[in-house]
Amino acid sequence: MLLKELLREIQVSRIEGDVDKPIDAIYYDSRRVTPGSLFFCIEGFRFDGHDFAVEAVSKGAHAVVLRKDVPLSQHVTKVFVEDTRLAMALMSRIFYGYPARDIPIIGVTGTNGKTTVTYLIKSILEEEGKKVGLIGTIANMIGSKMLPAERTTPESIDLQKLFKDMQDEGVDAIVMEVSSHSLSLKRVAGVEFEVGVFTNLTQDHLDFHHTLEEYREAKAKLFLQSRQAVINIDDETGRMFAERVQGQLWTYGISRTAQVFARDIEITSRGVSFQLFLPGESSMVSLNIPGLFSVYNALAAATACHALGVPVRHIKAGLEKVKGVPGRFELLNTGTEYSVIIDYAHTPDGLENVLKTARDFTKGRVITVFGCGGDRDPSKRPIMGEVAGKYSDFCVITSDNPRNEEPMAIIQQIIPGIEKTTCPYVVIEDRREAIAYALNHGRAGDVIILAGKGHETYQILKNNQVIHFDEREVVAELLGKEKI
Repeated sequence: MLLKELLREIQVSRIEGDVDKPIDAIYYDSRRVTPGSLFFCIEGFRFDGHDFAVEAVSKGAHAVVLRKDVPLSQHVTKVFVEDTRLAMALMSRIFYGYPARDIPIIGVTGTNGKTTVTYLIKSILEEEGKKVGLIGTIANMIGSKMLPAERTTPESIDLQKLFKDMQDEGVDAIVMEVSSHSLSLKRVAGVEFEVGVFTNLTQDHLDFHHTLEEYREAKAKLFLQSRQAVINIDDETGRMFAERVQGQLWTYGISRTAQVFARDIEITSRGVSFQLFLPGESSMVSLNIPGLFSVYNALAAATACHALGVPVRHIKAGLEKVKGVPGRFELLNTGTEYSVIIDYAHTPDGLENVLKTARDFTKGRVITVFGCGGDRDPSKRPIMGEVAGKYSDFCVITSDNPRNEEPMAIIQQIIPGIEKTTCPYVVIEDRREAIAYALNHGRAGDVIILAGKGHETYQILKNNQVIHFDEREVVAELLGKEKI
């Protein structure tokens, strides 16, 4: 493809060089550049792509898209733009031939529930006979084929390449998590969503967005790109979004009047059952994931699929077919008199949802093992401590992904919150030792919650050192089992 063809949708400040050059590949990582390619200078959190433009050219890049001037060899074409991220997103979809133009895309955003909602939607659409692509935190999937996921929402080049792979494999629909980061950083710019879904909004990512209002407005961008909007009307931010939706609006909820809602809710340790009401029809649904939050996730998925015209029988069957989502209130088969549950909860609201659910069916004590991530919003740490103390009978405060912070410094910021409660606690910095302590002190009827890691199979330490850490494996080893 010629460079000039890639430029037809973007605003160019100026061009230095030949635009009739062929472009064989596109990159934002200079380490991957190949001869005849185009390199985008992206300004990131730690690195500035402009600093790697010379390296990209030395590897044979034909052209460079940049915001500020960099001295380069004269045979290289420079394309100057105001926003290299936006240019990259729009040029990527041209390069890959608008791969998702004829495939309906369902985007799910919100603080909590995104992963579960995408899995539920995938199950419903597959029940209807569709081949579904999934993009999200745990993994990317094309039908049943699993692909690794580096981030919740891929960078725009990677996203469009993934769309192309899905198109090539005959995918009928795509469901994807859309993070606030991806919306702010224009990773999904140019993507046309058939349905945008909003789950909820609580404090998170303030290290990046700085204020809750900025975080909220980042989420709102999804609905400017969506033909139909599915909104949790019980959520305050959801009600704000509903007033601003330009396309078709669908609402769901439990406590407020909504188009899709649930009644006769029964929650047990094994799951939830409820009467699902859709416009003009209803059905009793039994979901294999406990908690009131699971009802909300099911309503979000059901509403999105209803917006796509899926019959209620497929919605019911698809919801009931899901046995669980990795790392989301995942009950481990330990064979012990106490229960062990792994959950990804890493926000105050997420932790509260999980602990309240566990509290509802626990006959003994709720023992919570948790920490907070480093290089992330520190203001939520004492809040997490207070939430854990409020709903637990005992807490083990430990390390999560400390990244470039000292683990004990993070723990010290959690402690003032838990000390606002009467909950006894112990501090054990090493997470494996913390889990061992909880298991050794578990009694019949207790529920031990391992919060924060969920599906993750690693810990991130200083200088981005990543070590293998799978809590399923850790629990199995500590209990002397080969596998759980």
